Amino acid sequence: MNYRISTEPDARLRIDKWLWAARFFKTRSLAAEAVDKGRVRIGGATVKPAKDVRVGDLVEIEIERVVWQVQVLGVCDVRGPASVAQTLYAETNESRVKRQVELERRKHFQEPAATLHGRPTKRDRRVIDKLSGGD
Repeated sequence: MNYRISTEPDARLRIDKWLWAARFFKTRSLAAEAVDKGRVRIGGATVKPAKDVRVGDLVEIEIERVVWQVQVLGVCDVRGPASVAQTLYAETNESRVKRQVELERRKHFQEPAATLHGRPTKRDRRVIDKLSGGD
């Protein structure tokens, strides 16, 4: 399949569609939801899903509390393989370092609530109440 990637400075595409094509999100609706929640910023400003992203824009994307800061290198309105998607952006060095530090921190520090699944049992509730000074 032929993937047309436009790298011209006047090339533009909706931010939700670009995030989906660049494989930051699995579906376009997930990308639009992240934009609506303010987890995507262009040039430091929060935007709406219909906002156009252009070649050269600096985009900040927050995925599961990990922030990606990428420079837009190209736009493509179809979703291709990962090798094609990686040509659409370049991550900044500062972002890469911060992301690696966060991943290392997550590797060594396990969130206490990560092992809990579902609602607490009656026994768990008694322990919680005892520790919090409740009844």
